[in-house]
Amino acid sequence: MTTASSDADTQEVHAIARTLIEALPYLRRYQGAVMVIKYGGHAMGDQTAARDFARDVVLLKQVGINPVVVHGGGPQIKAMLDRLKIPSSFVDGLRVTDEATVEVVEMVLAGKINKEIVTAIQAAGGKAVGISGKDSRLIEARKLTRTRRDPESSIEQVVDLGYVGEPERINTGLLEVFRNTDIIPVIAPVGVGEDGQTYNINADTAAGAIGGALRARKLLMLTDVRGVLDAEKRFLPTITADDARRMIAEGVISGGMIPKIETCLDAVDRGVEAAVILDGRVPHAILLELFTEHGFGTQILAASNR
Repeated sequence: MTTASSDADTQEVHAIARTLIEALPYLRRYQGAVMVIKYGGHAMGDQTAARDFARDVVLLKQVGINPVVVHGGGPQIKAMLDRLKIPSSFVDGLRVTDEATVEVVEMVLAGKINKEIVTAIQAAGGKAVGISGKDSRLIEARKLTRTRRDPESSIEQVVDLGYVGEPERINTGLLEVFRNTDIIPVIAPVGVGEDGQTYNINADTAAGAIGGALRARKLLMLTDVRGVLDAEKRFLPTITADDARRMIAEGVISGGMIPKIETCLDAVDRGVEAAVILDGRVPHAILLELFTEHGFGTQILAASNR
């Protein structure tokens, strides 16, 4: 009985050793690299998953990688709006944001959620600072407009989304200050207009813009799906930007995955080495992606990087 237990312990120790050895070349490769991580989805609402995420981010910083966290908060915003009896409506997945709603968005994103993530990272042994896109004008935004074709007249109509914005300029100076420190920046996707107006920005879009501005080594998009599937529903570990555009045109990539892929394509076009779609619900998905031979999610590369 003791021998069997001892053998099992030995096998576990050897497995840990093999994992560390496999990670070594990737630790060297990513030394000093910037990794922008979009954190959201169901993983953010689960206590255990949130703790694992915080530990993973702290580990990245400890081994010399520079993580930059950009977080969402759609379910938490909805819960607060419901509590305050403020109605919500959506256009193409974007929350129409009036004056009352944008105040709640900023309160929930830059206040409650942001500080919860900071607290989790610090509980895991790291140092973090929570900021929003308004701090030091990190995310300068412009009003986002959408058009919709009237089904009866076929006339394109402009849809007013209220205070929904899109990044116009990313001022990276504040983030560069953190790069050579032990501090992990945690960013709420709230932007500021030229006139000081607050804008609600989609977290995926904000993460992609920040990744491009920092020329991050990777943009990691934590989602609720494993990655990209081909027409036969087979998982694809790597595709090029051209592959992704073709798959969108052919309808292989569809629905809510399209804007996520378009964010990845924009980031790659701006100089990010690779953008990755991966399942944030799986424990330690970030570590599996960065430090194992085959990765974990779907990596989107510029054609020249394949």
